[in-house]
Amino acid sequence: MHKLFAFILLFALPLLSFDAYHKYYSSVTHIEYVPEQQSVQIISRIFVDDFENVIQKRYNRILALDKKNHVEDVYIKKYLQDKIKISINQQPAKLLFIGKQYETGIIKCYLEIENVKNIQSIEISNTVLFDMFQDQQNTIKTHINSKQKSFTLTQQHKKQLLEF
Repeated sequence: MHKLFAFILLFALPLLSFDAYHKYYSSVTHIEYVPEQQSVQIISRIFVDDFENVIQKRYNRILALDKKNHVEDVYIKKYLQDKIKISINQQPAKLLFIGKQYETGIIKCYLEIENVKNIQSIEISNTVLFDMFQDQQNTIKTHINSKQKSFTLTQQHKKQLLEF
């Protein structure tokens, strides 16, 4: 009996003390300009548990983000349009929420900017989850005018201007 108790204390208990949540606060957003479609296509990947928490905190709504629940689309759209700001050629762009898809622990949100004839400059601000986590980092990967650029936005550096 003592051996079982010792095993639990030494091996099982430390494993249980780790919660199921991740310790890194990050998102990854891909932004691609598709000239043939005159659109900027955006895919933002965010941890589901963090997104649920921010929706609850911001809108006082308890949501379980899953494949069957479409009610949360209103809150996802509202939050993303508030937190992701893009200006193209020094003009604010309107982000359209296209939809979402789930992977294990991740929500992929699809956004689009229509009627973009060319891009000479693009300014990107992504403050997703900054209101929840001080150490949140949002990595942005762009593919615009056949050029790939990447950068990370933080509480101290909330936007980036790219010129082409």
